[in-house]
Amino acid sequence: MKQFWYGLVLFLFLALPPVRHLLESIMAFHMHMQMPLLFVSGLLMAPFFMKRFRQFFGKWNGSGLPGIILFLIIVMYWMVPKAMDESLEIMAVEAFKFISLPFLAGVPLRDSWSKIGKATESILLLVLAILFSIMAYLYIFFESTLCNNYLLVDQKTVGWGFAFFSLCLILYLVLTLFTDQSQYYDEAST
Repeated sequence: MKQFWYGLVLFLFLALPPVRHLLESIMAFHMHMQMPLLFVSGLLMAPFFMKRFRQFFGKWNGSGLPGIILFLIIVMYWMVPKAMDESLEIMAVEAFKFISLPFLAGVPLRDSWSKIGKATESILLLVLAILFSIMAYLYIFFESTLCNNYLLVDQKTVGWGFAFFSLCLILYLVLTLFTDQSQYYDEAST
């Protein structure tokens, strides 16, 4: 229950107008800080919803794959530069961002994570690494601004951020490939 309150406090903090304005004033903060923190708030609130609506999640997301697909759709949507631009200009799109990232990406991913196998987890992380690499290339090497509300230097900074995240995911995948992770899970469960 503590996690739910932490997630709710984080969500409400991010929705405060001064905080929202500060994080959206710099493209890297908007893409690599505000959006992931909204997602994390959903991850933290997820156990409350999973317990409260157990039947719904069991029926709708029994295998975990529908939740993973919904998570990927939401994440890919918010990587589109036009979506980020519209969230700054249209209040309904901004509201959708604050609803979709925690409740349509964070909650379904947490519900799905325990239901999918290790192979699906690795495939999901690989898909995210590829997606982040594509976005890094796009944001770094595109000659004109993709977002009307930010400068070209902001765009390149976001691109390098995507490159960093992609590299981290690839290194994690390589680490899990060449190390025995079961020993850590056994110690954690005892």
